[in-house]
Amino acid sequence: MHRKPYLPEKPCQCCGRPFTWRKKWANVWDEVKYCSERCRRQRSATPTAGSAGAQP
Repeated sequence: MHRKPYLPEKPCQCCGRPFTWRKKWANVWDEVKYCSERCRRQRSATPTAGSAGAQP
């Protein structure tokens, strides 16, 4: 079995878990901040004061 212990790693800014480099991130590795789509969506899902529980 071939393991890849030499790949770069960094922590997710949302959950703090470490994630490793992927080939699809080769050109944008410095810009990658989140380990998954879920973490990326979660950081932008901030509740707004006007929309929470508003009724007509």
